[in-house]
Amino acid sequence: MKAILALEDGSVFHGEGFGARASACGEVCFNTSMTGYQEILTDPSYKGQIVTMTYPLIGNYGVNEMDVESWRPHIAGFVVREVSPVVSNWRASSSLAEYLEQNGIPGVQGIDTRALTKKLRVRGALNGFISTEGLSDDEAIRRAKEWPGLVGVDYVKEVTHKQSFRWDEQDEQSAEFDLVRGNPTLDARKHHKPLPPADMPIVAYDFGMKYNILRRLRQHGFQIQVVPATTTAAEALAHKPAGIFLSNGPGDPAALGYAVQAVSDLTRTGVPIFGICLGHQILGQALGGKTFKLKFGHRGANQPVKDLASGKVEITSQNHGFAVDAASLPSVVAVDRINLNDGTVEGLRHKTKPIFCVQYHPEASPGPHDSTPLFAEFREMIRRNT
Repeated sequence: MKAILALEDGSVFHGEGFGARASACGEVCFNTSMTGYQEILTDPSYKGQIVTMTYPLIGNYGVNEMDVESWRPHIAGFVVREVSPVVSNWRASSSLAEYLEQNGIPGVQGIDTRALTKKLRVRGALNGFISTEGLSDDEAIRRAKEWPGLVGVDYVKEVTHKQSFRWDEQDEQSAEFDLVRGNPTLDARKHHKPLPPADMPIVAYDFGMKYNILRRLRQHGFQIQVVPATTTAAEALAHKPAGIFLSNGPGDPAALGYAVQAVSDLTRTGVPIFGICLGHQILGQALGGKTFKLKFGHRGANQPVKDLASGKVEITSQNHGFAVDAASLPSVVAVDRINLNDGTVEGLRHKTKPIFCVQYHPEASPGPHDSTPLFAEFREMIRRNT
């Protein structure tokens, strides 16, 4: 298939199509990770986005049924320099192209992803249109220009689970597992570390939550009641949680007034709260701050973050296009982490209440594990306030 990627500035990239014969609009962004494309495809935070991978060869280990981060892929389109013609991992159940085709997502390979990434770094994230259906350049550019973009749009309601549920009641999905080398017939999930008792109940708001966050929370002894994004504070508290967790998710945090109101109400109850990514941005607003759109966002597994209290630097996994404005925060909220690339806010902590949040992904699926101790910190915060 011939494929086209057009940007709102009139730029056009031609390549070879793979995946589904389809067309889609989205914000064109780039991710600097070398691995983890399956997790990227299934991360709800990418709803409404056409993702470009900067690493040149993608798809070499295929796709499997174990490493998904949500109930389906959410990206609008996928752009790579080259799709591997060979799948060479014993865990793979299909190729990348087959997976995209099964889920109706168009992909394009063979374009100059370096030139595209440089353009996005200079101009900022751009609205785009991707198609494997043989559309003309003029039509593709028109569609890119007409797409309204992400600002002011609520994608959370499209990706959140509609009903509340208890995560992994039978402890079948959360244990850390070891890959048994040299024996591809063994089921890796049957070879795992024992889980601690689920003795600390929390409510986790699903704004587009990655499954590995839930796995990590369970590995730290939390009993997790997942609730939809539209859940009020009173409805959340009816579950009698010892703590509240706020998840990642897609879109513009300023468009989520209902979530900000619920979290604002929760901040006045004394229940410990921990937020990440979109949850961090929602919490920042609930505490009196504002958010703004970054030029091209932070997406990748190598973002350096400095802990201002200890001076330590964490290498983190990130995926977001908006940030909290430090100047808008009240004096009772401290910025305790910053991004070393651009100085933006990476962590907040309330000075008198058991509330903290980070902009990045401590579950890092995929990515470095420097920030995993934040889950234990959340547990200790709850213990101290019980």
